[in-house]
Amino acid sequence: MKLFQGIVGANGAVRGYAVALGNFDGVHRGHQELFRQAKRLGPAAALTFEPHPGRVLQPDLAPKLITQLPRKLELLEECGLDAAIVQPFTLAYAKTTAALFEGSLLDDLGAKSLVVGVDFTYGAERRGTVETLRKAAAERGAAVQVVPPVTVDGVVVSSTKIREYILEGRVRAAQRLLGRYFDLDGVVVPGQGRGRGIGFPTANVDTSNELRPAPGVYAVRARIRAAGGEADSGWMGGAANIGVKPTFGGTQVTVEVHLLDFAGDLYGKGVRVQFIDRLRSEQRFGSVAELAEQIGRDVRAAREVLAGVVD
Repeated sequence: MKLFQGIVGANGAVRGYAVALGNFDGVHRGHQELFRQAKRLGPAAALTFEPHPGRVLQPDLAPKLITQLPRKLELLEECGLDAAIVQPFTLAYAKTTAALFEGSLLDDLGAKSLVVGVDFTYGAERRGTVETLRKAAAERGAAVQVVPPVTVDGVVVSSTKIREYILEGRVRAAQRLLGRYFDLDGVVVPGQGRGRGIGFPTANVDTSNELRPAPGVYAVRARIRAAGGEADSGWMGGAANIGVKPTFGGTQVTVEVHLLDFAGDLYGKGVRVQFIDRLRSEQRFGSVAELAEQIGRDVRAAREVLAGVVD
């Protein structure tokens, strides 16, 4: 997949392409349908914005992102797109009129087709609509394809709904809308060693992901991200705790993963954690022995959940 920094950076390299437009946070099933439709029309590209426009226009109300840009680009490539254009979004760019935005897509990029969702708006004060975009495209011999909402089990797929599910710990429900398991990336850093002391060593994952599941214990899979051109490890099953470790009087939220049947040093290594299902809420136990007994039950429950996971 070719990657371009902004419409100017693309400089006509995607002329004649079908271009899907949107923020694409999460690259969920709804976004994937836009890309499928775009690919039916010929070479296909995605035009997205960085940072998320909400971060610039209403920073206090901006949503926590499901996927950060590197992960988003990875997912766009997995969707089989030929190119991605990452348009920088600034306060100055937000003042671009609808007409100028239309010109940048249809004249500068030279898009043959534009693929959007039914509620797509654009330009300063969101004055551009699907209808104005259709008119601008028709005047230039191009076309606009509008993709209706995608629903799963009667629920409209949206980034907002997926965030809601993840924040509630409903990672199974999020998976159905995403079309994959929710994941986060991080680096394994030293912890306090308490897990090892009670027989369940954990990898303490330092992540910059904004969105994390609700505190609790989860059945997970983890993949060690190799450096220097080496291959990543395969998926390894595990049980993860997100929370403050109330039994030990903790106050800082951490992400800790116990990998099943694994022994080795992971400090400093990159890891991707995939959340399969929530096992229970976070609890405070009366003693370390009680906690260890519960972790043993959690590990057994995680094994049962993971036995049913198919790649």
